[in-house]
Amino acid sequence: MGLLYLGTPLTWEEAKNHADHVRDHGITQFLHTWDRVKDRTGDELLWGDEVEYMVVIFDDEKKDAKLSLRQTEILEELGRAVGTLHNDASLSTSVPKFHPEYGRYMLESTPGSPYTGSIADLLSVEANMRYRRTLARNRLKENEIPLTLTSFPRLGTAGVFTEPHYDSKDAKSSHSLFLPEEITNPHARFPTLTANIRSRRKSKVAINLPIFEDERTPRPFVDPTIPWQRDIYPEDPEAKNGAALIDHIYMDAMGFGMGCCCLQLTFQCCNVNEARRMYDALIPIGPLMLALTAASPIWRGYLADVDCRWNVIAGSVDDRTPEERGLEPLKNNRYIIPKSRYDSVDLYISSEWANKPAYNDTVVPYDEAIRNRLLSYGIDDLLSKHIAHLFIRDPLVIFSETIHQDDSSSSDHFENIQSTNWQTLRFKPPPPGSSIGWRVEFRSMEVQMTDFENAAFAVFIVLLSRAILAFNLNFYVPISKVDENMQRAQKRDAARTQKFFFRKNVIPQGYATPAASSPSSGSSTPSECSDCGMAPQVKERKLRNCFPTLARPPTIDDGLVEDEYEEMSIKEIFCGKGSAFPGLLGLVDAYLGTLEATPDERKQIDKYLDLVRGRANGTLQTPAAWMRSFVRSHPAYKFDSTVSQEINYDLLIAVDRIERGTLRVPELLPEDYGQPHLNGFH
Repeated sequence: MGLLYLGTPLTWEEAKNHADHVRDHGITQFLHTWDRVKDRTGDELLWGDEVEYMVVIFDDEKKDAKLSLRQTEILEELGRAVGTLHNDASLSTSVPKFHPEYGRYMLESTPGSPYTGSIADLLSVEANMRYRRTLARNRLKENEIPLTLTSFPRLGTAGVFTEPHYDSKDAKSSHSLFLPEEITNPHARFPTLTANIRSRRKSKVAINLPIFEDERTPRPFVDPTIPWQRDIYPEDPEAKNGAALIDHIYMDAMGFGMGCCCLQLTFQCCNVNEARRMYDALIPIGPLMLALTAASPIWRGYLADVDCRWNVIAGSVDDRTPEERGLEPLKNNRYIIPKSRYDSVDLYISSEWANKPAYNDTVVPYDEAIRNRLLSYGIDDLLSKHIAHLFIRDPLVIFSETIHQDDSSSSDHFENIQSTNWQTLRFKPPPPGSSIGWRVEFRSMEVQMTDFENAAFAVFIVLLSRAILAFNLNFYVPISKVDENMQRAQKRDAARTQKFFFRKNVIPQGYATPAASSPSSGSSTPSECSDCGMAPQVKERKLRNCFPTLARPPTIDDGLVEDEYEEMSIKEIFCGKGSAFPGLLGLVDAYLGTLEATPDERKQIDKYLDLVRGRANGTLQTPAAWMRSFVRSHPAYKFDSTVSQEINYDLLIAVDRIERGTLRVPELLPEDYGQPHLNGFH
């Protein structure tokens, strides 16, 4: 998360005096980057994933599962292990990297080096993820397990949920009623970020999720664990004065959101224009992948009536003042800001002809002076507005030692604001002094319980990104519909029950729908892509960048944007709807037809795509649906929405067994997905 400086962080009262300085120099740094790399092109596909773990400690005698707050010691152990591996000349794989995260119980892992576009690298993702998990597992205590959970079910309950236990009454940075100060990574950035969000907002963050109303859930539901009759802090009577809603699960700290885990992917693009094109194309995909990967139905020990983390994180870092939220007239602030700084993307940014102005149909505040500065520098209106919109935000953490920088060699002020706009996609300029190119980060997916699932969704998104470029796919729908999709994606069992706005015809006008490939074909004959915007070509062994784009046809039917999309089920979007729309999986199959994959390689790829297909057509449950079913079928469950210590323990034991491959759950995973623990590093 962000830049971990060693230095002296400023309080909000100190930092706000330097906000304009950071913004001004951040734009200067971006312009230096622009001058350096705006014409850079020809970069190959390099990509990577980020997987986050929670370290859970199990007490089998007491039937209890708690969060282990040993992040610092564990990372030190991993650092020594990684250092030893770096010196092992016989090692045939790159040594992975481990990083701290917001929660003191969290670990983040990335591959040691980026994956290339080779099919071999594509098929190495699961083994790489398993290698990382095993490295972590081997540095933990015997009763500690690294679980890939999106949210810890009993985080913030009235009972003991961490080891060691701390009291929330000393939560200085968050003033939380539920989370102790010690839940947070001790690096100065994290408690400062927490405190400065609260100070800037002028109140604690307020997160409310609707309770899942089961047979014996009290109605109305009034959470008895909230101290309605006492004020922990003299200035903080917020819960009983309206911040906590009846019939909702109330959370009041950054840790509830930034203490979640997710799966993220980053792609290097051929050039800046391809990066903008990829960014736009994946925006409508974000909500769909959130629904398919839904994995967080339990919060503060209660079943919620939602399945995803997104609104929790959005609320957890919502630093907008009452004026910016539209609750008070603008006086001390410049903008009414519709969303938290953690939310779905607000603007399409590609300059290609397919991006119609009508698609950017929401109110998007931006800093007019910054926009004009970028325009006068020669940067086009869409990219100028994108940057100027990000820069309406204040820098939340400033270190006194980094206020003054060399703008020609540093991008830290730019990244200070860029990296704290946490959206479903992130458009990433190349960092100074690096060989890295223009990148796009895909950020909406929830982390899955097994490495097989995480690898499957990573492989699917990579292949979809290549199909987008190869076939010049058009996924544009108005941003307002993407926003609506984000809310629908979080509803209970959304993948099966909700409909989403999606484009009726994703193939460019004048071109035919690409035909799906034949699984396990593996031949090297010319691919059948002349009807989808590409000349016939010899099948390749490599996923690549730098596909040609389509010129605007001389005649084009510019009808109403409202006629371009409709509401579809997840099944229709992924598996197809009639002869005109093959579905996202059909498009991926068609792209696979352009690759020279062996029968064994195609078989492995198809196993991953089968998981995505099963989630999309409803034959496989999401992790959230499976967890909810597990809780409701547990002998100790009282149908009152409460997830007890015993239920939580049994649930997480089952999650660990599923990940190890010793518990088969055909309702969650394909029967033939294999037992990867036998083939990996366990």
